[in-house]
Amino acid sequence: MRRPSHATDDSPSRRDLLQLALPALIVVIAAFLLAWQFVRPAPPKKIVMSTGAAGGAYHYFGERYREKLAQEGIEVELRPSTGAVENLLRLKTDDSVDIGFIQGGIANEPESEDLATLGSMYLEPVWVFYRGKAQFDRLDQLKGLKIAVGQPGSGAQLFALQLLAANGVATDDPRLVTLGGMTAVDALKRGDVDAFFVVGAPQAPVVDALLHTDGISLLNFAQADGYVRHFPHLLKITLPRGAIDIRGDQPPRDIQLLAATANLVVKADIHPAIVTLLLKHAREIHSAPGLLQAANAFPTPQDHALPLHTMARRFYDSGPPLLQRYLPFWLAVLIDRLFIMILPLIAVVIPLSKVLPAAYNWRMRSRVYRWYGELKFLEAEVDASDDTGNDAQHIAAFIARLDRIEQRATHRKLPLAFSNELYTLREHIALVRRRLLRLAESVTRP
Repeated sequence: MRRPSHATDDSPSRRDLLQLALPALIVVIAAFLLAWQFVRPAPPKKIVMSTGAAGGAYHYFGERYREKLAQEGIEVELRPSTGAVENLLRLKTDDSVDIGFIQGGIANEPESEDLATLGSMYLEPVWVFYRGKAQFDRLDQLKGLKIAVGQPGSGAQLFALQLLAANGVATDDPRLVTLGGMTAVDALKRGDVDAFFVVGAPQAPVVDALLHTDGISLLNFAQADGYVRHFPHLLKITLPRGAIDIRGDQPPRDIQLLAATANLVVKADIHPAIVTLLLKHAREIHSAPGLLQAANAFPTPQDHALPLHTMARRFYDSGPPLLQRYLPFWLAVLIDRLFIMILPLIAVVIPLSKVLPAAYNWRMRSRVYRWYGELKFLEAEVDASDDTGNDAQHIAAFIARLDRIEQRATHRKLPLAFSNELYTLREHIALVRRRLLRLAESVTRP
């Protein structure tokens, strides 16, 4: 019996592995490319926020958002504006602006179909400050006075003209002055104007400055319930007695105010991760109790002027995404993006991990079985030749065929796991060889 050569090495054939691995690799690459089509791009490193005039609440809160998002690696560019009206116009027409503060009642859904709201962030009372100690409780008591109604493009001016018009004051009255911000504050203190309309949060420097200025009073909206009926976007709120200064008893009485909500509005196609990041920090910025709101009253999805962003709705329903609760923002986003890609790959790789070994085993066994088949055919021909008679030439041909079978079986590399099948085949070959050798001896024997 021939001695096995080095060809009996049990390492698998590279060609066999390649023939199986190449199609599997193509399938995996195809799955990767398919998954890539559904992977969102990475969040932008920079967003642009349209705020308001210096000294206003929009600018104040814009600075807070810039500080918070800078900690997450997001640069926030603040673009000052005259107010909510200009912010809305920028969001509609300026592709570079991503987000802005809008007063409730300004945006109109049919006209702003490319925008979405992240909800209401805080209350924006309508503050009407005037000179003197008189206790005004009706806007018509300001008739004949010089009134600063805010800058053009501001929500304050829009509200001021609406409310004054409801009280019979013509919007083109020359005594209505287009002043706002700290410029109007200084003008009121000097006596250049007699009253000043402000729409903004109590934290706004403009509001805070006037609430603590002697000789400046705050109008009480005694008809607040009536205004709410005529202007559904406004709410009735109360500034309690002593809320500003308990020791000084300021204000000296409960004051009824009208208020809109300050809403955070975004482009509808803004990156979803930015939405959840903004709302996460909105909770930190706007949830503190204040003069006019209880703790955790804001942010809230109560803005009904625009559709609520899909990710904002999820945020209000279930909070931030799980990964963003425990991981840094960019790591959470990276894992989320990779997860979207990994799922289809897993769906392909797991079946392949089961199919490929089975296919490889079948391929290896089929080779051994093919050699067995040739050996069986040879045996059958030997059996048939026993009936018809054998000669030396026929037996030599049989032995030559058997040598070729043995050579292929011996020189073909198979994995160690198939050594038993190969060993059994070799034993069978040896058995047939002994039979042919006996036949050869019987033919040559005199």
